Amino acid sequence: MMRIGNAQGFWGDDVDAPARLVGQQPDLDYLTLDYLAEVTMSILALQRSRDPEAGYARDFMHVVKAIAPYWREGHPVRIVANAGGLNPRACAQACVESLREAGCADKKIALVTGDDVLETIKTLARQGDALNNLDTGKPIATVVDSLVTANTYFGAAPLVEALDAGADIVLTGRVADPCMTLAPCMHHFKWAHDDYDRIAGGLIAGHVLECGTQATGGISTHWLELPDVANMGFPFVEMDADGSFVVTKPAGTGGAVNARTVKEQLLYEMHDPGNYVSPDACVNLLKTTVEEVERDRVRVAGFKGRPPPADYKVSATYRDGYRASGQLTLFGRDAVEKAWKSGEIIHDRLNRAGYSYKHTNIECLGAGACAPGMFVEPDLFETVLRISVADHNKEAVERFAKEIAPLACGGAQGTTGYAGGRPRPTPVFGFWPCLLPAKHVQPIIEMIDV
Repeated sequence: MMRIGNAQGFWGDDVDAPARLVGQQPDLDYLTLDYLAEVTMSILALQRSRDPEAGYARDFMHVVKAIAPYWREGHPVRIVANAGGLNPRACAQACVESLREAGCADKKIALVTGDDVLETIKTLARQGDALNNLDTGKPIATVVDSLVTANTYFGAAPLVEALDAGADIVLTGRVADPCMTLAPCMHHFKWAHDDYDRIAGGLIAGHVLECGTQATGGISTHWLELPDVANMGFPFVEMDADGSFVVTKPAGTGGAVNARTVKEQLLYEMHDPGNYVSPDACVNLLKTTVEEVERDRVRVAGFKGRPPPADYKVSATYRDGYRASGQLTLFGRDAVEKAWKSGEIIHDRLNRAGYSYKHTNIECLGAGACAPGMFVEPDLFETVLRISVADHNKEAVERFAKEIAPLACGGAQGTTGYAGGRPRPTPVFGFWPCLLPAKHVQPIIEMIDV
């Protein structure tokens, strides 16, 4: 049996959670840290456009320094993290410096790169390969000249090789999220790369862990009923050699691990439970069993695996103009009606000045803005008007920003919340998911001296 925990579900998650989990669970063998949601890649692209040395999850250095005392005391925990983002080498160098400062120069870092396929994508697109957007079906030729990044989702194989080489920290860029859990399983239990039923178990364990506290009740439908949610425990799994596992969390922590929380996470972002696709296997979960064996302990088993597809998913970003959003608060009688009218006034003035926009949006927060059309709009005494535009013309977006404050004197009675100043245009990076034949991808494993 082997224990694998996860203490980051995205970049911006609880920065103290990794060290806390290691301290709470001294028998933890591996710790995974998942920083790279799809939106994170766009954020990193924006940061790297401003600073070529940026583009990775800088929070990872805090994690390394916080875990260092446990390493100095002899704790054997090994880390697998995709903190490298768009700049894995810079992240690795910063990690080296952090380890030296923390007195852990004996640790071995493996850097896994090769996920950057931007030039390959551009070449294939100019040779006529459609590389269609998986959401819209449009060919990538429509944005190829605006592409900024393109990163493929690796499987577990290069991570397993890095662990086999003795790495204490495996640092990657883009990788399929569950594979960060699968790789330690394959390394520890010596699973073959075509042992698809066991690989399926490792992948599903990774899927349960990858979003951190979602497995212990975060965003659960019964969240209000959970105990001590301010002290939500991060999850770990106890993996068995046959691919089955128990989901649990450290004793004394908040939240819960039960059949409901585990099932909710199993189905999270699950397009087809009969065909969960990854670079290492396709998994059928239709006969999966989820059994509460003790309080906060749930056994999951019964997976069937098949060979993976011949293509890897690619997450690409491209420059898509600028955007800006502004807010005003309206209170008093007819607040929602006054807010809508205020938004319409702004657009009317912009149209009269000769400006048009690719995208516009008027929202009345509190009046059903998160799910427009699903509810009868309530008659509120207070609402927040949020008005947004996006366009490739930066001048048009800048002009929009100048039209909000005038409503402070010329708008409806009960208008407030205008003291924050004009919103600034922000570059927009569009997301382009597509498929790339695996033959075009070559992972590179490099051991970095500390």
